Amino acid sequence: MRYITITTWEIVDGIDYNISLRSIEEKRLPALKSLGASRVTVIRTSARTSAAITEWPDKITRDAAELKIDEVRKSVRREDMTRMTGEMKGEVVADV
Repeated sequence: MRYITITTWEIVDGIDYNISLRSIEEKRLPALKSLGASRVTVIRTSARTSAAITEWPDKITRDAAELKIDEVRKSVRREDMTRMTGEMKGEVVADV
C-alpha cells in the first residue's frame, strides 16, 4: 500500500526562496528518489514556506530510508537555509 509523507518547511529569514529551492531541486529531491520515493511534489505555501509531499511505494521502503532522511534533515538548515516545521505520514487509504 502506498505511503505518503507531508513535511512543512520554512526558509530562514532573509534568504531568497528561489536560491533555496534550487538547492532542494538539485540535491534533496534526487536523493529522495534514490532512496526509493516514487514521487516528490513541493508546494510553495507562502513567501517563506513550503510543503513537500513524498510518495513511497509502501511503508517498508520509507522505513528503510528513515536513517538517511534523518541525517539529511539535520543538515538542511545549514546547507539549504530551511528548517522543518512539521511532518505527517501514513498509508494511502483512499484515492480518486
